[in-house]
Amino acid sequence: MRKGTALVVGATGITGGNLASYLVASGWTVFGLSRHATEQSGIIPVTTDLLDDSATREALAGLPITHIFYCTWIRRDNEKANIEANSAMMRNLFSALEDADLQHASLVTGTKQYLGSFEAYGSGRTETPFRESEPRVPGDNFYYALEDVLFETAERQGFSWNVHRPHTVIGYARGNTMNMGTTLAVYASICRATDKPFVFPGSQIQWNALTDMTDALVLARQMEWAATTPGAANQAFNTVNGDVFRWRRMWREIGEYFGLEVADCPETPQPLENQMREADVTWREIAKKHDLVETDISKLASWWHTDADLGRDQECVNDTTKSRDFGFDHFRETRAAFFDLFDRLRAEKIIP
Repeated sequence: MRKGTALVVGATGITGGNLASYLVASGWTVFGLSRHATEQSGIIPVTTDLLDDSATREALAGLPITHIFYCTWIRRDNEKANIEANSAMMRNLFSALEDADLQHASLVTGTKQYLGSFEAYGSGRTETPFRESEPRVPGDNFYYALEDVLFETAERQGFSWNVHRPHTVIGYARGNTMNMGTTLAVYASICRATDKPFVFPGSQIQWNALTDMTDALVLARQMEWAATTPGAANQAFNTVNGDVFRWRRMWREIGEYFGLEVADCPETPQPLENQMREADVTWREIAKKHDLVETDISKLASWWHTDADLGRDQECVNDTTKSRDFGFDHFRETRAAFFDLFDRLRAEKIIP
């Protein structure tokens, strides 16, 4: 029996791509919506630009969608523009499916719920561990705007909802650069090829403080569980692996995986965006030497995004008591999540 008909919005991303594959394996009919068609096995591609209302209506016309899993966003120059664009995308989606028999919609946001938007990062100073009951951080934040659209539409159309708040997500995704795991693998590969030490790019606080992360399949499991468990409906859940770590240990373990000399953490941050300014030439040489499948480093690594995570000046730990109390207790060791990703990147000739 099929469990339902899912529309995964953002099916080529790290979150949506892993979720779509998981749902197919779990017995769902899965439509994968993206601006560029997904080629994942078992996923029915839907190609459209959610900012285009009429094109979205045309692409989704007549699809028997029962569950929406919203895993996408678009970046603009400032947070007010982020709010405008991302709200429009979600409203266009729900408008296009107003005649569908929707039962549930899930939204993926993240830890900026507690930290504030990129342009006001850390402004909230919310006490750790972060709990779902924390009030919103003052100021503009497109996460809050998306929640409001979701809540408003769910009440009007009569479906249930969940919001999932992962920390930094680890997982495989070709062509998606918002991916710390792949970014660090590319950085480590460059360090090895150029005989340079593996230098932590972030802050002393991140180096020493406790933190956590989210494996993409932990998030996928939680999303399916919440969408199909009546008692979990209409709730927001933090989503992390269940372990905590300090970067000063994890960084050395990642360095050991790649056979690198690991430098002590510098007193001041050494952003990857600066360290890797000329890395495109080096990467093309590495890719040619090892016959890698991608020679364009910009399609693999997102230095700014990893710099933002590792450069924070406050502790970031998420409380998952609520999720466990509601019945979800899946666990994943973060170190293993990194190493499994690195193994796959090597097997698929993405890194040497």
